[in-house]
Amino acid sequence: MTAYVAVHAKIKDPEKLAIYAQSAGATVAAHGGEFGIRAAIVETLTGPDGYNRFVMIQFPDADAARTWYNSAEYQALIPNRDAAADMLFTLSEAP
Repeated sequence: MTAYVAVHAKIKDPEKLAIYAQSAGATVAAHGGEFGIRAAIVETLTGPDGYNRFVMIQFPDADAARTWYNSAEYQALIPNRDAAADMLFTLSEAP
């Protein structure tokens, strides 16, 4: 079953975010993931406000998404990620 990692981000440092994104992209690809959507958030209709970026990553299944997120390569990037932005990650599955 196809899995999706949705990321909502509050960007703190665009330069650090660019460095993080380049490194993170390689880890996603190494685990069979593909970026489907990268977009600015134009309006919060309900819920916590302040997120200004949305990213959707598609994986073959939830196990691949979890393996990516928990990989040593991605985990090593988290300090850079946290310096660049506050992020919310969710994992969903769809047929």
